[in-house]
Amino acid sequence: MTSILNHIEENPKETQRLIGLGYPELQQLIQNAEQLHDEKQAILESKKIRIITGGGGRKPKMSVKEQIILTLVYLRHLTTFQLLGIQFGVSESTANDTFNYWLPYLRELLPSSLLEQVKKTTLTMN
Repeated sequence: MTSILNHIEENPKETQRLIGLGYPELQQLIQNAEQLHDEKQAILESKKIRIITGGGGRKPKMSVKEQIILTLVYLRHLTTFQLLGIQFGVSESTANDTFNYWLPYLRELLPSSLLEQVKKTTLTMN
């Protein structure tokens, strides 16, 4: 577990300052994002034609909760992916890939007005 996630769980009142959402909203967002992630993964898995059974491969370094926190920290503070990687114990490219994976899920789950509140400044996505 990362130090940011530990800090949030030990000090839930500081969640708003760190990621732009209150602690109860964060818990609800994580629950909904995990559910949406599982549903989309199940759809993708059902379309695959497998020769070898699933379940192999390297396990992810970060939990789903940590990946969502990484995405929210980036949106709130607009830090570099290098610094995010250091904070979460992953490489710069993994931090970038994680952010780009979860951003569409968060856009789907959060109303645009709330997503803009999480961001400190507006990002333009082309």
